Amino acid sequence: MGWPGRIGTSGRRGPTCYHRPENTGNDRVLLSRKSPSRPVAPSSLESSLKERACELGFDLCGISAAVRPDGFDWLQRWLDQGFAGEMHYLPRREAAYEHPSGVLPVVRSVVMLGMNYSVSSAVARTPTSEQNRTDVGVRSTAGRVASYAWGTGDYHDLLRERLKSLADLLHEQRPGCRTRVCVDTAPLLERDFGKLAGLGWFGKNTMLINKRIGSWFFLAALLTDLELQPDEPHHTSHCGTCTRCLDACPTDAFVEPYVLDARKCISYLTIELRDQPIPMELRSPMGDWIFGCDVCQDVCPWNRKAPSSAEPAFAPREQLHPANLEWLLSLDKAGFEAAFAGTPMHRTGRAALLRNAAIALGNSRDPHARPVLERALQDDEPLVREAAEWAIEQVQAK
Repeated sequence: MGWPGRIGTSGRRGPTCYHRPENTGNDRVLLSRKSPSRPVAPSSLESSLKERACELGFDLCGISAAVRPDGFDWLQRWLDQGFAGEMHYLPRREAAYEHPSGVLPVVRSVVMLGMNYSVSSAVARTPTSEQNRTDVGVRSTAGRVASYAWGTGDYHDLLRERLKSLADLLHEQRPGCRTRVCVDTAPLLERDFGKLAGLGWFGKNTMLINKRIGSWFFLAALLTDLELQPDEPHHTSHCGTCTRCLDACPTDAFVEPYVLDARKCISYLTIELRDQPIPMELRSPMGDWIFGCDVCQDVCPWNRKAPSSAEPAFAPREQLHPANLEWLLSLDKAGFEAAFAGTPMHRTGRAALLRNAAIALGNSRDPHARPVLERALQDDEPLVREAAEWAIEQVQAK
């Protein structure tokens, strides 16, 4: 999701791994099933670990030594410029990001993993950037949700359980070893260690990009006190002169290539800014996004041929692709819990999600949305009432 810790579906087969006939360079961290005709040689702990990761449904696996990441200095400058906005947990834990020992004191190695959640092959994705800019006034009561949140459960839970199973292998082969699993919440610069482990490079949109599967993947980490053989870091960038992600951002959140002002990012506005009104000047550019945003990934050329995920848990729920804004704005507390408990969307809370839905309805300029917006004026939450009032003004101004 460009600030530190940002990470980002349709196949219903069992877990698969992508196969390449050759196995050279940084792409060797792309997991592949062994050919049945190929003899299975005795494997090292590292290769056993990667084979097990493949069996568990991970698409990428690489190993880095536990070092001070280069990105820590960048993080400090980024925080000093105020780009973290209301994400106070980042500066509060700033010192812990300097070394993975802030997560596991005895750590020697960081195993980085990626799990593809792409739905690009089977489900129509969101419009292009230009459509996103001009569709603000299109009459529609449908809202958009970032594709990583389309599934039936919370990816944190799924990845954490898979990581624990992967850690079991280390404990079986090296009894007494220490491990710690991390999925997006620990003070660990996952992107930096993903690059150090050879999984990919930083795109200008701040995402970690892999040549074979693009950027539609979750990052996860397994820390251990074992000294594992590290993979070759990814040294090169493959973005060239392309600036599509920067040009496409509806809110112009990129200060420059590789630098995101999270305070203007739609993902931040709709998810992290949970207890405040969204700034007036950013409401119209949000269009119909109500939870997260995929625009800078949608336009990335490296995602054009990204394979679809084989993980059933990431298959989109019909009610979220697209999301019915009038239904969302009508949810009471019990209805919200019933619909979103155990999913990523629960994190933002009812008030913020309904605030987002009201803004998207206002941007639709659809007069048929007025009755549900007027009912929202009676909501218990001031955040919802204020957004509904703004949305009614937009509908009236059509």
